[in-house]
Amino acid sequence: MNAYSLTDRQTNIPRETLNQVTSPALRESTTQAESLRAVGDSAVDSLSSIYRPIQHELSEVEHLLSEELRSPHPDLKNVLRHGTQLGGKRLRPAMLLLFGKASGRITKNHLITATVIEMVHTATLIHDDVLDSADSRRHVPTINAKWNQHTSILVGDYLFSQAYRLAATTSSTQVCEKVGEAARIVCEGELRQVLHRDLLDLDETTYLSMLQAKTGELCRVACELAVELSGGGGQRSRAASDFGNSLGIAFQIADDFLDIWGDPLTVGKTLGTDLLQGKITLPVIFLLQNSDARKREKIRSILLGPPEARVSEILPILEASDAKKYTQSIAELHYNNAIQALEQFDQSEIRQCLEAIAYFSIHRKF
Repeated sequence: MNAYSLTDRQTNIPRETLNQVTSPALRESTTQAESLRAVGDSAVDSLSSIYRPIQHELSEVEHLLSEELRSPHPDLKNVLRHGTQLGGKRLRPAMLLLFGKASGRITKNHLITATVIEMVHTATLIHDDVLDSADSRRHVPTINAKWNQHTSILVGDYLFSQAYRLAATTSSTQVCEKVGEAARIVCEGELRQVLHRDLLDLDETTYLSMLQAKTGELCRVACELAVELSGGGGQRSRAASDFGNSLGIAFQIADDFLDIWGDPLTVGKTLGTDLLQGKITLPVIFLLQNSDARKREKIRSILLGPPEARVSEILPILEASDAKKYTQSIAELHYNNAIQALEQFDQSEIRQCLEAIAYFSIHRKF
């Protein structure tokens, strides 16, 4: 399987392709976004430079996370500590803290809410690993691989319950209400995807709505709450919400892209799991909708055939189509929406960091 990154998009997407999927305002935003490349490129391999303005606050979130996953029972220590390693990039707490700073100052409520959202996110990842029978996540063995599936389910439940208990310690009832609702929507999105496995009539609109629920919603509420906890509201709150929602969708499209065209050593997990599990993602949707009847029938027979043969048989067909370019262009569209939402915030180092996070989300290799 060839290694390929969304970073290659700059030279491979024709301008006419972008014209078909973006409005004039967003195409203007694309030009503006290209100026961010110098900042964003350094973030593709590392997030440390982006997180510098909130480094101290993120350390406090890490400390809170460790404290919340302590147990008086020694036999739980290792598995709970292992769970904290699976959340990965800490994008959600980082966005929350950056929007908090962009809107005023970071309070204890921000730190608690950032921890709560990361716990909910990690819980969903642990449950995802059970659904996908995954052995590793970012080079770290999953809980179900290191222990068993029963342990994974219970650790995920433990994280959910601890998150909601912690949310109740903030001085804002909005944290409990909005995080709880976001978690429900995330689970709804995951359930919809499970029920759509091997259903080859899935259309792009339905696929994107599932992505919004699975990934966009928790990013959205993190950004929205950040502004509200700083005493902001109105246009800025809506803009932060739009940024998180668009970034989350772009991020998940990039994930689906990397599952087919990523480098397994860089991504940190086995590729092709979506095809193996019968998850129909944007490249395959595009392929099915833009093939003639004969080729479509061949594609359907591959996707409904033996799971272990799907990746090797479908990849040459994907490579010969415009599926790669189209997937990149749709990720770009949502990236542009995220960048455009930031216009409600003054130019600053904090805004530049948020722009770089958006850039990272679709250019990353892991």
